[in-house]
Amino acid sequence: MYQAKLHTDEILKDSEDAVGADTANQRLRGAHLYSGQARTRALFAPFFAVANIASALLVGWAMFGHLSFLFIVPWLVGVGGANLAVCRRVLQDASSSAPRLGGKWLPVAEAVGLAGLWSSLPVYAFATQVPEVQVVIGGAMGAMIMTALALAAFPAAAMAWAATLTAAFCVAFFLGGQSLHLTLGLTFVGVAAVAVYSVARITRWTYGQLDRTAKVSADAESVRLLLREYEEHGVGWLWQVDSDNRVVYISPRMTALLGRSNKQLLGHSLPGALGGNGLLGQALLSRQAFPHLEMEIRTGQGTRWISLAGDPIIDMAGHFQGYRGVGTDITEARKTQERLTNLANIDVLSGLPNRGRVRQLLGDALSRAQARGSAPCAILFLDLDAFKPVNDTFGHPKGDLVLKGVGSRLVKEVGDNGYVGRMGGDEFAVVVCDVSDRNTVDDLARRIISAIAEPFSIDRTEIRIGVSIGCALGPVDGQSVDDLIQKADLALYQAKAQGRGKFCHFNADMQNEAEDRQQMERDMRDGIKAGQFRLLYQPLVNASTQILMGFEALIRWHHPTRGVVSPLEFIPLAEDTGLIIPLGDWVIREACRAAALWPGDLTVAVNASARQLVSHSFPGTVREALAKYKLPASRIEIEVTESVFLGDAADALEVLKRLRALGLGIALDDFGTGYSSLGYLNKAVFHKLKIDGSFVREAAKSPETVSIIQSIVALAKSFRMTVTAEGVETHEDFVRMRDLGCHQIQGYLFGRPMSFEDATALVQGGRAKLTA
Repeated sequence: MYQAKLHTDEILKDSEDAVGADTANQRLRGAHLYSGQARTRALFAPFFAVANIASALLVGWAMFGHLSFLFIVPWLVGVGGANLAVCRRVLQDASSSAPRLGGKWLPVAEAVGLAGLWSSLPVYAFATQVPEVQVVIGGAMGAMIMTALALAAFPAAAMAWAATLTAAFCVAFFLGGQSLHLTLGLTFVGVAAVAVYSVARITRWTYGQLDRTAKVSADAESVRLLLREYEEHGVGWLWQVDSDNRVVYISPRMTALLGRSNKQLLGHSLPGALGGNGLLGQALLSRQAFPHLEMEIRTGQGTRWISLAGDPIIDMAGHFQGYRGVGTDITEARKTQERLTNLANIDVLSGLPNRGRVRQLLGDALSRAQARGSAPCAILFLDLDAFKPVNDTFGHPKGDLVLKGVGSRLVKEVGDNGYVGRMGGDEFAVVVCDVSDRNTVDDLARRIISAIAEPFSIDRTEIRIGVSIGCALGPVDGQSVDDLIQKADLALYQAKAQGRGKFCHFNADMQNEAEDRQQMERDMRDGIKAGQFRLLYQPLVNASTQILMGFEALIRWHHPTRGVVSPLEFIPLAEDTGLIIPLGDWVIREACRAAALWPGDLTVAVNASARQLVSHSFPGTVREALAKYKLPASRIEIEVTESVFLGDAADALEVLKRLRALGLGIALDDFGTGYSSLGYLNKAVFHKLKIDGSFVREAAKSPETVSIIQSIVALAKSFRMTVTAEGVETHEDFVRMRDLGCHQIQGYLFGRPMSFEDATALVQGGRAKLTA
């Protein structure tokens, strides 16, 4: 409602502005009309006065001898004086710039007064005059009616003049009708009527012409006022040239900008005055309108940019007479545009070209390489190694300073051989325009890796990172910008897969691998929908009694054409693509379904990835699965590896705490093989440590490994944790792990991963002591 009111107010304001502008134009038009009327009347005023005085003298001469001199002379003096006074006022009014008080009604009053004064004596004496004198009076009054044409500029005054004289003649005719022949009287009346009609038509036409002229003048005046306002207070100026392109008019604002006087510009060529601009000369020679012509000029204030627009002047005969138009100083606008363009192409943090600008630079380099057909160009994609822990440990401000430092080192190493840009985050790019020798790129990559590996000193803190680089050559590896970027990204992916600080060129095998990954991703999506995944269950037994205590659920993919796909192949891809989330949710539900069908003292362990543990919806998924199968939370264990602490450790720990609060057991799998997670053992999250199978196998021949296992068991006991030994395949391994203090055993010795049906049969077999 408020917005509707605002909209209504805006409409009313616009309407008021429009009405105000229209009223002002009407006033201006009225002023021009009155001025035209006054000038037209002044043109005929002497004739009008002379005609009145002459007619009065004629009538006075005719009545002389038939009427007393005392009546005639004062009348003549009055008529003459009044007409001369009105004539003088009319002439003065015409020369005045402002209308006289009384406006359009003053001429009417003057017409009625002069007509009444002139006809007063003839009407009074008409009845006493001889017919010859009556004829003179009637003829004079008819002629006087025609003099209303001198008042044609004021139709109301002309009609008032004619009406007053006609009425006076009718009165005189009525009073002297007995002595005037009827035919002659009617003739006089008819002549008067024709005169009045003619005067009415002519005055109406004259007034119409004056009104149209006033409208044109008012419109022209409005345009002049607008142009003056534009010149004095606007942002531009006006200019006009003749058919030879010589300056006829130019605004003072432009002369001030050029630092030259008006006389120095008038009569000279406009293109020459503006520095000999060829584009302007061509535009003027074309004799066609040009709406927006930008040019650079040199002035006393320095270099400026202006914009000109012009329209050809064509006279009534169709001949070209020159140009007139407007100009604008667009220097500030261009500077603003340049700043905006710079912001659109530059990364704010590093000051380097951003992703969009890098694409443009690569496109230019690729076009030149394709044109010359010899030396290719190159695009290097760089991804910083171990940069995320910098932000997590030292904070984003120091991380930003490291990014700036990386940019500076890259610019120093690349030099004039190419361009450095920041693609976003911790990714950079280098465009090399001319790669005459592939070794040049290899050498540049090695130098960049070495430069970035040097420590960064930020606020007396030493920070070390690395960089991985992937490279693609154009047009060798790709014919388009998108193709090259994709190939460089594949090469970078391969470099990071090889470890930190590596450099890889793109090759066709990478493309094939990428296509295989894409196809496997599509197959995984279809497989999740089609139910192609299965869970196998590997037994966990009590080390002391060798009785079954539970199972670990292990996922397998049965593809219709690929066969059984190893988890080592599809799990990393699922984590990279995010498919691990729906896949992990299915595993939780399926494990809960299986556990619900087995005895209540058996547990089922489920592996969870780092990607799942940063998803805050994961505990909710577990809770829903437990509720669906009415399963106690203690029946399910979540196994995680030490890699969860490499990423968002705080988020992962928070999710683990929420799972522990539900009552689930949390096991730390493959303990001791990866990232040191000792700092997280005291967070009251884990209830079990699982010793990796590599330690179990090495213990047979390595006393050091035995010492490590003893330390792990001692550590677990101090935190009241259970210890499970994985990968137990021989009786000797079993005895050794049992004697070292492990609580649970898992491995091929007690059972390979088996289907749900086989696991159920094992459970229903009485859960007797499993043979070691």
